Amino acid sequence: MSEVRFDERGLAAAVVQDATTGRVLMLGWMNREALDLTQSTGFVHFWSRSRQELWKKGETSGNTLGFVSLAVDCDGDAVLVQAEPAGPTCHTGTESCFDDATAPPQGFAGLESLWRVIAARAAERPEGSYTTSLIEGGVDAVGRKVTEEATEVLLAAKDHASGAAADSRVTEEAADLIYHLLVLLAERGVAPTAVMGELRARVR
Repeated sequence: MSEVRFDERGLAAAVVQDATTGRVLMLGWMNREALDLTQSTGFVHFWSRSRQELWKKGETSGNTLGFVSLAVDCDGDAVLVQAEPAGPTCHTGTESCFDDATAPPQGFAGLESLWRVIAARAAERPEGSYTTSLIEGGVDAVGRKVTEEATEVLLAAKDHASGAAADSRVTEEAADLIYHLLVLLAERGVAPTAVMGELRARVR
């Protein structure tokens, strides 16, 4: 709160982002009271410039924004609010005020949180951690798990194609593969940003 620099109207721009998918949901305005209510109630509040009053997002529609976290930009004149939406955020009925129906979000932002945990385990090596045990086993130990999980994904996909298994098994095995692949990157000291850069270079 103390880092926010409100303008001459007592307002700061507030960008709301889905805490799970990373998708930008809307832009609003907050004064000090709206910020305080957001943090104290657990629901995102704004200041309406047209009505000149405080309002809780979703108070009438039920499409509230559950407050998760808040960050202030480098200039202090804007805030980034991470929230969990309960229903569509935009008054038009779309998920986001910047809606792009052709490219629905897939939740890849959640991988950032997973990577932070894995990187912390690699740096701190806490006892009793499965991630720690994999990294300390070296590239061969982690590599075996990546190979094993990749095989499991293939088998689950083949079973799914023949109707012998539900979507959940493909989902579970794919999650295991992604996790172990990230652990392998951590063990080798390869940043995921390098992998993402390579993928971007291949998209033509």
